[in-house]
Amino acid sequence: MSKGSIHTYFSNIKEAVSTSLGGAALTWQHFIKAMTKESRKPVHTSHEDYFKKYDEGIFTLQYPKEKFPVPDNGRYKLDIVMDDCIVCDKCAKICPVDCIDIEAIKSTEVIGHTSDGTAKRLYPAVFDIDMAKCLYCGLCTAVCPTECLTMTKEYDYSTFNLNELKFEFSEMSEEEVEEKKKAYEEAQANKMKKHLASNS
Repeated sequence: MSKGSIHTYFSNIKEAVSTSLGGAALTWQHFIKAMTKESRKPVHTSHEDYFKKYDEGIFTLQYPKEKFPVPDNGRYKLDIVMDDCIVCDKCAKICPVDCIDIEAIKSTEVIGHTSDGTAKRLYPAVFDIDMAKCLYCGLCTAVCPTECLTMTKEYDYSTFNLNELKFEFSEMSEEEVEEKKKAYEEAQANKMKKHLASNS
């Protein structure tokens, strides 16, 4: 073995030892600070002491017991208040990835009113949102006329089964759907008979 290779060998050992000791010293400094300073508490990024608080102290967030506050305008899981939905289909039409599936059944009369007084004339036979497809653009919430479709602060709803990310909001049973469809068809048939009778 040449003198040059021996020198390189021991230089590498020296560098490895010095960097290891430097890393250990830095780790020890952080450990001392973590034990002597106040532990970190979850605060919003808009907090005036946000960056000061995160310079020292324990850096581990005890998730899920502790969580960072999410912003009010954050885009997370979609939710809808069906009592305020008029089944206008605007959200489904504007969705760029077709993650909203709506099937409406017409009614011959007003079936109720939303919290803002808007008349409801359609039954929601189907109102499904597939969050596995959603790209969180927020367009559906922007066009909703009654503001019943919103994005919540819930962001942790991961699952191994993609089918579990399809949320069904309509509470109508198959029997109710068939009943409402039949009632509308009969009303339309009676209306046509009256129209024909009046013209004969």
